[in-house]
Amino acid sequence: MALTSESSHVSIPLVSLDDVTSASVAQGLILMGALHPRRVYDFDDPIGTTVLLGTGPGFWEKFINSPEYHDTRKDPIDRWSKRVVTQIAAPIAATCSFPSDGPPYPPFIDWALKTGRFHLSPIGMMVHDTVGLMVSLRGALHLAAEIEFPQVAAHSPCDTCHAPCATTCPVGALGEKLPYDVGACRMRLDTSAGKDCMSGGCLARRACPLSAGADRTDAQSALHMKAFHPS
Repeated sequence: MALTSESSHVSIPLVSLDDVTSASVAQGLILMGALHPRRVYDFDDPIGTTVLLGTGPGFWEKFINSPEYHDTRKDPIDRWSKRVVTQIAAPIAATCSFPSDGPPYPPFIDWALKTGRFHLSPIGMMVHDTVGLMVSLRGALHLAAEIEFPQVAAHSPCDTCHAPCATTCPVGALGEKLPYDVGACRMRLDTSAGKDCMSGGCLARRACPLSAGADRTDAQSALHMKAFHPS
């Protein structure tokens, strides 16, 4: 349980990284990176620490047992994320941001790259040091205090990889240093040959050696693909 620091008017929780990690894992999310905005952006920011949360191995079981999964409303994962991340934030007096907020949208990509745990892959997508190309950021927690977190190596995992992600797409929609050919991708998804991508997830994302760390089920990948390319 977090301790509190008493001021003249406000009780502010003294939160550790372990507090945030434990609360997130209990909800099926993992801490994917953190940064100190005041240090990173070099200006007087009221936010001391921004923590990025994403789907972890426990996400799918939590999600499929949620009301958002079972109702018929749009954007179930976004709605689940807002409810759950807000619940995590409340006891630690954090504020929240979500990738779906906007426009204008919060700078999740910039935050992610500044944590040192995300890098740009050869195909332009972000790659993460433990889940590879299976990145699904669900929200950010913003804390007033600067909490400590381990420093990470600045080098990209792609530096020592033979980049199978760049050669796996059968229609060349994703290639090294090439723009994403969304049209070619979606055309394949409409064919019988594209059923593997629709049911198990993007072949290029799956080709990344680190993507196995996401422990993502085919059902979860299929849901993401359906959101990308509804039939």
